[in-house]
This record gives sequence, C-alpha cells and structure tokens, in this order.
Amino acid sequence: MDEQEAPQHEGSPELFMFLASTVHDMKNSISVLSGTLENLLAAHPSNGDPEYDQMAHMLYQTKRLNDNLIQLLALYKDVGKPGYPFDPAPRSVQELVEQVSGQARMLLQSRGITLDVDYPRNAIWTLDEDLVIGVLVHAINNAIRYTRDRVRLAISIDGDYLELRVEDNGSGFPASLLEAGVSAMDPQRARIDFLNNSSGLGLYFSSEVAKMHKHRQRSGSIALQNGGTLGGGCFVLRLP
Repeated sequence: MDEQEAPQHEGSPELFMFLASTVHDMKNSISVLSGTLENLLAAHPSNGDPEYDQMAHMLYQTKRLNDNLIQLLALYKDVGKPGYPFDPAPRSVQELVEQVSGQARMLLQSRGITLDVDYPRNAIWTLDEDLVIGVLVHAINNAIRYTRDRVRLAISIDGDYLELRVEDNGSGFPASLLEAGVSAMDPQRARIDFLNNSSGLGLYFSSEVAKMHKHRQRSGSIALQNGGTLGGGCFVLRLP
C-alpha cells in the first residue's frame, strides 16, 4: 500500500458531532433519572429499608455517570476554547460552598454520610464557578465511595492561592496512585483500571480546569494526599 492509500484514523467531523450529541442526550436522560431517584429518596425515609439502600446506590451510580458524561463533553469541546468558554469572575466562596453542598446533599443523606464544611465566610475569589463546582462535586462523589461516614469540604486562603480540599475518613488513596503523581492526571500516561472502573478521566478533567486558572505567572493545580483533618484521602485544588 503506498502512502496515498494509507488508511485515515482521524475520524470525520460528522462522527464527532454525532458522538457529542449522543453523549449530551445520555447526560440529559441520566439527569432526569437522578432527579427522580432524589425525589423518591426524599419522600421515603430509610428506616432500615433495603429498597431505600438500593435506590441510594442507584443514585450514586447515576451521579457518577453524569459526572463522567459532563467531563467528556467538556473535554470534547476543549475547555477554554470558544466552544466551551472559560468564564472567571469574582465569586463568593460562601455561595460556592452552598451550591456544592446543595448538589451533594441528597446523595450524602441517602448514604448516611455527614458533610462538614469550613470556609472563610466573606471571601471573594476569581474563578469559573461552573467548572469549579463540577470539580468539587465530582471529588465529593468520589469521596462518598470510599469514606466511612464523613466528608469534609474545607476552603482556605493560603498566601496567593485559594485552597479547596475534599477530605474523607476512609482508608486513603493507595500508595501506587500517590506515587504516580502527575502521571495519573495525564491521559497519555495514565493506565485504565478496568477492575475499579477508573480511567482517570475525573483527575484529568480537574487538572485541566485547575491549569486554566492563571494569575500573574501562577497557575492552578490539583493534588492527591492522605491524612488531612479526617485522616483519609484528600483531594486538593489550588487556584491562584
């Protein structure tokens, strides 16, 4: 086969648009399912009912799927490009916490998990609210999977950075993930873990969102740690 007849693997724009449209449609359907489950759980307190526990698990899985689809759409559109504008503006940290807590409330309640919050009440910071909320909600949903019974959302000002931490009181991140460090957030080097249904998509998305936040030669970043106030895993987002 000569060079001119070599197969093309780039894919057509029509195919990419079809895939993006399909993902968007799936996301909308899952959002409807998630809302229905939240309403059912709110209307029927647990009382040790195994069906309630099953619905709570279904809600967790739908939230997880919705996270992944949102991240896929954002990355497909190239976060920060004209198709997916980056819109940083001065935002109230308190309002940010309230929105994140509100989105996670029913899932936390259904799993019997307490959310602790700690943040400076009057702080204002320049950030893209929608993207940062997406990162934090994903981190909380992930923490729900591994914590025993508590998750903590802590925000503080550390010098020239706003540090946002999601911590749990589970057994922490495995040493292999902590040692992988930055490579775990690079899709070119990250390994897909089919055993644990983890592709690293959430970390990559969060890392991209963090790096988009820039101020005076400083860029945002994310990190994974163990310890923190609750002694388990810690997801850390730092924004300049």
